[in-house]
Amino acid sequence: MQPEDKNLHAMRHSLAHITAAAVRRLWPHAKFGVGPVVENGYYYDIDLGDGHTVSEADFPKIEKEMKRIIAEDQPFERFSMPIDEAITWAEDGSQPYKLELLNDLKRAGTTVAKDLDVGELGLAAGGESKVEDVSFYRNGDFTDLCRGPHVDSTGKVGAFKLQKIAGAYWRGKEGNPQMQRLYGVGFTTQQELDDYLKAVEEAKLRDHRLLGKQLDLFTFSDLVGPGLPLFTPRGTLLRKLLRDMLAQVGKKYGGVQVEIPHIAKRGLYEISGHAQKFGEELFEVKSHYDIDFVMKPVNCPHHTQLFAARPRSYKELPISYMETTMQYRDEKPGQIGGLTRVRAITVDDGHIFCTTDQIKEVVIGLSKFIEEFHGSLGMYGDHWVSLSVRDYSKPEGYVGDAADWDKAEQMLADLAEEQGLNARRMEGEAALYGPKLDFMYRDVLGNERQLSTIQLDFATPKRFGLKYIDQSGEEATPVMIHRAILGSYERFMAILLEKTAGWLPLWLAPEQVRILTINDAVLEYAQRVQAVLDDTILMQPLKYNEIRYSIDDRNESLGRKIRDAVELKVPVLIIVGPRDAAANQVSVRVKGEEQTIALDELQNFLQSL
Repeated sequence: MQPEDKNLHAMRHSLAHITAAAVRRLWPHAKFGVGPVVENGYYYDIDLGDGHTVSEADFPKIEKEMKRIIAEDQPFERFSMPIDEAITWAEDGSQPYKLELLNDLKRAGTTVAKDLDVGELGLAAGGESKVEDVSFYRNGDFTDLCRGPHVDSTGKVGAFKLQKIAGAYWRGKEGNPQMQRLYGVGFTTQQELDDYLKAVEEAKLRDHRLLGKQLDLFTFSDLVGPGLPLFTPRGTLLRKLLRDMLAQVGKKYGGVQVEIPHIAKRGLYEISGHAQKFGEELFEVKSHYDIDFVMKPVNCPHHTQLFAARPRSYKELPISYMETTMQYRDEKPGQIGGLTRVRAITVDDGHIFCTTDQIKEVVIGLSKFIEEFHGSLGMYGDHWVSLSVRDYSKPEGYVGDAADWDKAEQMLADLAEEQGLNARRMEGEAALYGPKLDFMYRDVLGNERQLSTIQLDFATPKRFGLKYIDQSGEEATPVMIHRAILGSYERFMAILLEKTAGWLPLWLAPEQVRILTINDAVLEYAQRVQAVLDDTILMQPLKYNEIRYSIDDRNESLGRKIRDAVELKVPVLIIVGPRDAAANQVSVRVKGEEQTIALDELQNFLQSL
């Protein structure tokens, strides 16, 4: 985190406390959960009790109270308290949620629900917590359990605005009390806040959830369940085109297609470490035959078993498996939204097994793969690269040998520099098994989303006992490189739809061309136009892409037909009227710009787009 990012983080964290203090002034019996920093701001989970709730109609008076606290310029005072004394502080019944957190800290040394009682990746059940003291922050008459950081005083928090209210189960567990999650945004200056709020208004017009409905790409059903999108024929075609493009480019870089099942025995993920990492996020699958299955949260353990299926020689390496498949994670209900956070995640996944000497060649090839694919969509360059390494203060959160981690991190750092990726080193962002290069893209609100990734893994092959025969005839352990080019199809589609406002590139549009007839007198000529389209093949960037078109010969006005086609963001409209038929031409409209094209030039024109 850069210095300016750290200061903004502290400001937003301080705003969370100021929000809670203001709520406490207005509703003295309010109970508080947690108030972390999130993208562009923060939230605080609150419980007013006795059936009382906060609504957006209350925002003006909460903001007014917050401004009073800010004007008072109250110092943020940090102090510590022994854990048992802190528990006594919370035992008066006024803050039951804080009491629960303190008891977890004493028992397990963490308040993160998924890390409680999880062995290798947390404190083992029955272990002793090393937490002896906990920190608090006080501003004015408000005191809160908190690790910080904060700014010096309430007057140094910049500009803010309360944004929305949502329901959230305490600690993300259904069955726990339901709290209200009060969201706010915060920026260093009023101008930055105004720019963000303006972007929010503009983004509403590009919201992928609205575009998905408008363009008939996907839908959700309460009967199916939250976080489980259903893709229509048009949406399914869009996903297929992306998959075909990935397969086409991937073949150039040695990728071979594989396919794996959607469930596996829990033991597979216990060996890899993912069972411990994901904990309650795993979907259990019950078998009548006493076999403990889970829905796969990742695909790499399956791919290790493809490699292990028969003896391997160094002459075969590198072996590059690739596939598009779904994986499943039981995300917290409050975090699910649209396509950016789902429970059924379609991933472009790949794993390369290679020798140490081949790492450089493979990583450079993957970087070129990423550039070529994203470049075909006009997205490459609108990103930055994270060199994601360990959190060195928490070695228990990772698997593998420290020496392997040191080597892998240095290799990725050197390769990033050699390729001019200008990677920023981000501690604590590594994968479970190794460091990675994450390609970060921004959505229309400036939120950073990881799409592509290259991950260097020395640990997993050792955990699964993978071997190949090297040049000297001895057994050796391969290196495993995890990669995603597109990443999550759902997240990628969301970003692409919002970036383009739904006007997809011609090669990717589910419906590329629509013929609009002015009247029935031109139907015979429209068939000649259709014949030209039937003979037209687009070769770039996806080879052998036949024109996908429809004909609108309804008894409607031309204006109505144009509006309907524009609503679906059809890139090319071909308007056919009596004059066009007489002149052996068509009127072509591309995103609002219209020109006349001779019929025998139409094929070349479409191929030039």
